[in-house]
Amino acid sequence: MIKRLIIFCIILIPTNVFALIEVDITRGNMNPLPLAVSPLSIDENSRKSFEKILKKENIGSEISIIVENNLRSSGIFEPLSKDAFLQAPDIANLKPRFEDWNLIKAQALITGKVSYVSERLRVEFRLWDILAGREIMALAFTTVPSNWRRVGHIISDKIYERLTGEKGYFDTRIIYVAEEGPKTQRKKKLAIMDQDGANNKFLTLGNELVLTPRFNPTSQMVTYLSYFKNLPRVYLLDIETGTQEVVGDFPGMTFAPRFSPDGKKIIMSFAKDGKSDIYTMDLENRIVERITNHPSIDTSPSYSPNGKFIAFNSDRSGYQQIYIMKNDGSEIKRISFGNGIYGTPVWSPRGDLIAFTKLHNGKFYIGVMRTDGTGERLLTENYYQEAPSWSPNGRVLIFYRETKTNAKGEGFSAKLWSIDLTGYNERLVATPTDASDPSWSSLLGN
Repeated sequence: MIKRLIIFCIILIPTNVFALIEVDITRGNMNPLPLAVSPLSIDENSRKSFEKILKKENIGSEISIIVENNLRSSGIFEPLSKDAFLQAPDIANLKPRFEDWNLIKAQALITGKVSYVSERLRVEFRLWDILAGREIMALAFTTVPSNWRRVGHIISDKIYERLTGEKGYFDTRIIYVAEEGPKTQRKKKLAIMDQDGANNKFLTLGNELVLTPRFNPTSQMVTYLSYFKNLPRVYLLDIETGTQEVVGDFPGMTFAPRFSPDGKKIIMSFAKDGKSDIYTMDLENRIVERITNHPSIDTSPSYSPNGKFIAFNSDRSGYQQIYIMKNDGSEIKRISFGNGIYGTPVWSPRGDLIAFTKLHNGKFYIGVMRTDGTGERLLTENYYQEAPSWSPNGRVLIFYRETKTNAKGEGFSAKLWSIDLTGYNERLVATPTDASDPSWSSLLGN
C-alpha cells in the first residue's frame, strides 16, 4: 500500500535573473550537469532510532544515494564523487562554502537533514545554485519511517522539475510480466516494482499465462490479459487491495486492453472469424461499443491524453501501419509511411508524439513520430524489441528486448530497457527474472 506523505513545511525561493543553472533536456548528446549530492545529516538520537526501526545504519546517506542514482539515471545530471567533497554535510546544509563546491566543478548542490520527530520521519532538503551562490529551493516532508525510499524519489522529482522546468518521473512504479523457463515453456506472472527496480513484488502465481498489463492513468488499477482454461480474459486488478475481477468474457480472441485517460473505459481489440476490430467497454455499466468495422486486422489501440483520438495499427493498406481516428471511429487516417512494418503505437502523455515498434530489414526499432506522422525518429535498434511505454512526463520510454545468449542463436533472454527521447541514454532496467510488456504508472502523488 502507498503511504501518503505530508509536506508540512514548504519554503520556495523564487527564480530570478541571478539564477544561472539552466538544463535543456531536449538537446541530443548533451553534457550532463555536474552536481553534488551531499549525504543528508542526522543527529545521533535520530540515527539510533532509525537504525532500530529500519535496520539502516544511516538513513540520511541511504536517501541521498537514491537521489543521486535517480538523477544519474536520467542522463542529464552527473553526480560528483563524494570523495571530492570538502565540506561536512551538516555544515553544508546550514551554509555552503560556495568556493569549495565551485572548486570541484559542481554547478548545483543538494543538502539536507533527517530527524526522528514524534515517531515520524522528517526530511528536509535544499537545492543550491553554486554559480549564483544562493539557495533556489527548500522543502521538508514528514511521513512514516518505512516510507523513506519514496521520500528519496519525491526529492529527485522536485530537483528534476526545478532544474529542467518539467515534471519528474521517479516517484512511479513499473508493472511488467516476469518470465522464467525455456522459451517454449515460459512461466509468466505479473510483477511490480519501483521505477528504479526496488521493492519488486509478484502479483500472480504463474498458474495462468498473463500478458500486456497496463496501468490506469488515474489510479493504481491495472488491466491485463490472462488465459483461463486456455481462453483469453481481460482482468482488472487493484494493486493496493489485491482485488481482482473479470471485465468480461468475449467471443474470439482478445488483445491489448488499455485504459482511457480518465480511467473509466477500457479499449481493446477482439479477433473473430479472421478479422480483428477495436472495441471499448464502459467500466461502470459494462456497455461494449464497437469502434472499427473493417475486414482488416485492427489492433493495439491507444488513446490520446485528451481522449479525443485513438492511435492503432492496421493492415488495411496491405501491411501493418499506424492510423489515428476520432474516438468514435470516424476520420481514420494513416500516419506511418516509412519503410517497414509498424506496430504497438502509444500516445505520449504530453500529446505531442506517438511511440511505436518498427520491423525493417530483419531488425526491430523503437521510435517516435509526431501525431500527424511527420518527424519520425528511430531511437534504438536490436534483434527483437517491442512494447514501448511512456514515463508520465513523456521524456523516457521503457520497453523490452529479447536477445540470443550466444553467436549461434542458442539460448534466450528478455529484459527491460529504457531510453530517453534524445536516443543517447539507453539503460538496462534490472529485474530478478526475465521481463517483458512493461507499463509505467503515473506519478504516485504526495
